[in-house]
Amino acid sequence: MTTLPSPEDVLDARRALAGVAVTTPVLRSERLDRLTGASVHIKCENLQRTGAFKFRGAYNCLSRLDRQAYPGGVVAYSTGNHGQAIATVGRMLGIPATVVMPSDAPAVKIAKARENGASIVLYDRSRQSREEIAAQIAARSPVAVVPPGDDRFIIAGQGTAAAEGLDQIGISDSPLILVPCGGGGLAAGTCLATEAMRSTAEVWAVEPEAFDDTRRSLASGDREVNPTLTGSLCDALLAPTPAELPFSINRERLAKVLTASDQDVLRAIRFAHDELKLVTEPGGVIALASLLCNPDLVRGRNVLVIVSGGNVDPSVFKQALDLDVNADPTGRAA
Repeated sequence: MTTLPSPEDVLDARRALAGVAVTTPVLRSERLDRLTGASVHIKCENLQRTGAFKFRGAYNCLSRLDRQAYPGGVVAYSTGNHGQAIATVGRMLGIPATVVMPSDAPAVKIAKARENGASIVLYDRSRQSREEIAAQIAARSPVAVVPPGDDRFIIAGQGTAAAEGLDQIGISDSPLILVPCGGGGLAAGTCLATEAMRSTAEVWAVEPEAFDDTRRSLASGDREVNPTLTGSLCDALLAPTPAELPFSINRERLAKVLTASDQDVLRAIRFAHDELKLVTEPGGVIALASLLCNPDLVRGRNVLVIVSGGNVDPSVFKQALDLDVNADPTGRAA
């Protein structure tokens, strides 16, 4: 296992990203506050460069790449947003990038990575290992493997979203922070960010139902594996198991893990569109979804919700917008 990131790494990443990453807004909704009985702040990383928080980690990592050691650039594996970010940062910095992506990833994510100059290698996630494919590419050429979670600088870069959000809402308020969770890098970075910012905030992660490997891993103490790799709209969160470095942090620092269903997520996409005028993707809005379907858990709290991405497949977005406009966004009977 490589070096674990520290809270100081998050502060260093903020300096590296200053003037490069977008300082994304924090939005409020009176209706959301009424529904939850909480003071809710939405951190809009769907408005980040490349449409997701992943840009933060990608830039923080690639800007430190030893070009002499890796003249061939980088190879990354990704369900979409990490790959798109690596491709974009690679183009910005003149670093060749290859991205290994599942063939069933949203077409918009594959297209954006390709448009930014990355070489795309598609694979069948039900039969092939993305890690093995990336390792094979690295064995043939002088490239650095940049995983979506198991990298000190990736995790530290992801943590800057929460650090920035704490600055925006006021560190002294000691909020509850809800974050989407796939491999666990954003959750781990957020945990480090609270320490870096000297905040007493609790961090809760949110996973898709039936893909709750982090929740089960925290309960067992070992990194559990999901029984399947497909079957949720939250394509960005379908990691097979918690990444090693993030889990080493999350097992000590995460306060709680919640889950949300695909239907919960669709309602949250519709709510974010109607109330906040935001375009969000399923994995990116899952923390808001968990808030809407578990309002009693946060009543009276000051809550920072990270909406992590907005690269939604048009057909999924239409599915959300086709929901009954009068339906209760919490999923409870009217």
